Amino acid sequence: MDIRRFVFYLNSRPLDPFYIMDRSIIHLNIADFAVAVERVVDRRLQGRPLIVAPDGSARAMVYDMSEEAYQCGVHKNMTLHNARRLCRDALILPPRPDRYERVMQALFKQALPYSPLVEAGDADGHLFVDITGTSRLFGPPIDVAWRLRRQVKADLGLDPIWSVASNKLVAKVATRLVKPTGEYVVGTGDEAGFLSPLPVWLVPGIEQDDLNRLREFNFTRVSQVTSLSLEHLRVPFGSRARFVYETVRGIDPSPVLPVGRQRPVVISDHDFDEDTNTQAVLEGALYRMTEKAGRRLRRQRRAARRIIVALDYSDGLRCVRQSAVKPATANDLMLFKAARKALNLARSRRLRIRHMRLTCDRLIFPPAQMALFPEERRDKEKQDSIVAAIDRIRSRFGQSGIQIGWTLVA
Repeated sequence: MDIRRFVFYLNSRPLDPFYIMDRSIIHLNIADFAVAVERVVDRRLQGRPLIVAPDGSARAMVYDMSEEAYQCGVHKNMTLHNARRLCRDALILPPRPDRYERVMQALFKQALPYSPLVEAGDADGHLFVDITGTSRLFGPPIDVAWRLRRQVKADLGLDPIWSVASNKLVAKVATRLVKPTGEYVVGTGDEAGFLSPLPVWLVPGIEQDDLNRLREFNFTRVSQVTSLSLEHLRVPFGSRARFVYETVRGIDPSPVLPVGRQRPVVISDHDFDEDTNTQAVLEGALYRMTEKAGRRLRRQRRAARRIIVALDYSDGLRCVRQSAVKPATANDLMLFKAARKALNLARSRRLRIRHMRLTCDRLIFPPAQMALFPEERRDKEKQDSIVAAIDRIRSRFGQSGIQIGWTLVA
C-alpha cells in the first residue's frame, strides 16, 4: 500500500470508541501573499511599501499590501484613495490573479508528497496539510512543517509561516498570531486555553454580526464568551449558538479534504500577446479554450453543467461571470454557446483584457435523457457527429489538421 492510500485509510476509517488518533494539521500561511509573489518576481521591491490594487479606477479597492504599508494603516478592501493618503510612499502594483494561482499550484505540489489530504485556499497563500498517522514515515509533525518550509523557501523563494494543531481552526489562529514571520505549535488538549486570552475577532468563523451581538454584552475576549453556557448563547444567537459555543473552545471537526474529493473542474487559460478588447479576438480565443476543455471532458467521459469565464483587465481587476449549461454536455458547440454568454456578461468595462480563463465545473456523467422533440434530437445528433468527426481528424493528423473559423483570428 503506497503512502497516499495508507494516509487516506487512516483518516477515513470509522472512529473506534476505544482508539481515536489525535489529528495533526499543518497550516502554511504566506503572509501578504500577492506582495510576496511580486517580490520574488522583482527583487527590487524588497523593503519598499507596496500596495496591490487596480490603479486608475475611481472605486479601486486594496487587494493586498506589504507589512510596511500595513503599519501605516492600510488594510485589505480599503479604497485605494484612502490607502494612498495613509501611505504616500507606497508603490502601486496591479493585481495578477493568474500569477498567484500558478504559485498556489506549485505550493500545493510541494505538500502533496507528505499527504493526499491537502486543502488550498483561493490563491491566498493558505494551505492545510493533514499528516495524521505519518510519523513513522516522515517523523514528528514539527519536523515535517520545518521541512516543508525549507522546501518552499528553496524552490519558490517564499518564506511561509507555519503552525501545527489538532484542527484547522486552531492552526489558522496560530499563524495569525505570529504574522508576518514565525511558527507556533498548539498541543492536543490545549485548544481552549490557547484561544482563551485572544480577542474574539481573531477567531475564524465569528462574523461581523456575531461580533456586534457580543459587543452589546461588552464581550470582546474569547474567555468572556466561553464563560457562557450553550443555553445562554441561544438567547442572542439562536440556531447559531452551538457553532459559536464550539468555535470559541477550539472545536473544529471539519476534515482536510483529500485530493480525490475536491471539486473536479476543467480549466483552460489564455494569455493575449497584447491587451485587447476586440470582440472577434476574444471570441476566437474563447472558442479555442472551449475546444480544449471539451476535449478533456470527452476523454474523462464527463459533461459540464456550468461554464465560468474570468477576465483579467489591463489594470489588474478581475471580473468573473457564469452561465448554466442545460442539458449538461461536453460538446464544443454547445459549450461555446454558454461560454459566449458568460463572456458578454463579464465584459462590463471598456478597458482591454490581458488574460482569460474558462472553467467547466459541476461535472457529471453524460446524461442519458434524450431531447423531447424530434427537431432537437436531430440538431443534437448533428452537433455530436460534427465534434466526433473533428476529434477523429485531429487524432490522425494532429490539432492543426482541421480548424474552426472562430479560432483563425485568435
